[in-house]
Amino acid sequence: MTPQDIYATLEATWPAARLARTGPWAIREGKGGGKRVSAATAEGPWRPDDLPAAEQAMEELGQTPLFLLRAGEEALDATLAGRGYRIVDPVTAYACPAARLAADPPPHMAAFPHWPPLGIVRDLWAEGGIGPARVAVMERAAGPRCAILGRQNDRASGAAFVALHGRFAMLHALEVAPELRRLGSAGAILRRGACWAQEQGAEWFSVVVTSANGPARTLYGSLGMEEVGQYHYRMK
Repeated sequence: MTPQDIYATLEATWPAARLARTGPWAIREGKGGGKRVSAATAEGPWRPDDLPAAEQAMEELGQTPLFLLRAGEEALDATLAGRGYRIVDPVTAYACPAARLAADPPPHMAAFPHWPPLGIVRDLWAEGGIGPARVAVMERAAGPRCAILGRQNDRASGAAFVALHGRFAMLHALEVAPELRRLGSAGAILRRGACWAQEQGAEWFSVVVTSANGPARTLYGSLGMEEVGQYHYRMK
């Protein structure tokens, strides 16, 4: 799975409320759904004097100017830095063949897929800061999708969202109740997500995580997922 596959899968499985073009820029309206669905990206040749148009378009949406920088965009990164934009939330993408995770399925009641999300799943997300605006992002995903409820010690322990883009699947919004962490629930949710994705025809399973999240990155590595790309944001 290449970085370009990651970007396309992220766009399809975690979509903005609206996507428009302003000159060389893709302008995303996030409606409170977070940075991923609110960041502008360069989709064609640009010049420094094209930047004010992107800034104005985002401000007209009531959004703080925010740009997503991908591999190969060092010139834009440097230009934004020179205009006072700071780096926020560097992100690392992980992926592996879906079959690798699906080869070790968890017990059925340890994690099970469903749609629409159960009330307990919405509650778990809300407790972790994943509120209605981000659930609305999930509801916009056009391909096969599911919520996954994890269970540990006869309790609802965690939740996640998985969606497909062709032969690629991506897991988002992984949340585990603090008192039930480090007991295997997150791993069970990922493995069940890969099982479900493979059943839907996915060949690859992926996830993106802030690079500073050491425990999550350790988990993904322990499951056989590999780093396949990075990106970061810049904002003033």
